[in-house]
Amino acid sequence: MLSIYKKELWSYFTTFTGYAFLGFFVLITGYFFAAQNLAAYSANYNDVLVSTMIMFLILVPVLTMRSFAEESRQKTDQLLLTSPISINAVVIGKFLAAVTLYLIGILITAIFPLILSKYGTVDVSATVCCFIGYFLMGSCLISVGIYISVLTDNQIVAAAGTFCALFLLLMIDNIASSAPITRASSLIFAAVIAIAVAAAVYTGTKSLAASGIFALIGAAIIGLCYVVKPTLFDGLIINSLGWLSVLSRFENFYLGVFGISDVVYYITFSGVFLFLTVSSIEKRRWS
Repeated sequence: MLSIYKKELWSYFTTFTGYAFLGFFVLITGYFFAAQNLAAYSANYNDVLVSTMIMFLILVPVLTMRSFAEESRQKTDQLLLTSPISINAVVIGKFLAAVTLYLIGILITAIFPLILSKYGTVDVSATVCCFIGYFLMGSCLISVGIYISVLTDNQIVAAAGTFCALFLLLMIDNIASSAPITRASSLIFAAVIAIAVAAAVYTGTKSLAASGIFALIGAAIIGLCYVVKPTLFDGLIINSLGWLSVLSRFENFYLGVFGISDVVYYITFSGVFLFLTVSSIEKRRWS
């Protein structure tokens, strides 16, 4: 894993990608720092971090689009599939390299709140907490980009797919606010989720029996829950989308509240997409 990590991290600085990422990251952060802190005479740097989240839509696709798509296009992925290095090590190494570059950008821009502290009173604990949440949320988005990169051999397609996925993730709160709250719509939503799980099982196992069993189990659980406690389906769509929101989890960090459950959520979120990435590569290896 260490060799993959070093190779990937070095490749960011032997190409234009790493410098473009850091340059754009510092430029946009510096702009919001000047506008929201210096010009507004505000010592709240957390507002700057919130404002810069929009740049994830561009930076994360640029950072991750070549992770596996380029390997697949150049057919060098065959070397990875047949190498003695485990797929887990390859995926984690690439992920950590991308996260390290992102962390370098955060550390560079950490000079901005230090400048503020010279001329005003900065809430250090709240700012550090917000930085931690900012790092964790960005790492989650990077894991999504790496997963999408493994699904195609075209960097442009990988970048576009990552942009769309991140846009939906960042807009999920707005989507949830306009979602229907009736029990009928909630039942349909639960059924769609059960069908999606069954489809995922079939994709992974190619077994109609296994996917059928999962579909029946899902239908049984939905029916039992509706009979025992139908109120569970009141606003199910809004509650589910709200729970999945990466932005809502960031709110506590923004307020200076370090929640273990939020940290676990971000780590689990990243872990799930890294697991999906490994599974996709393993499936390609055995096919």
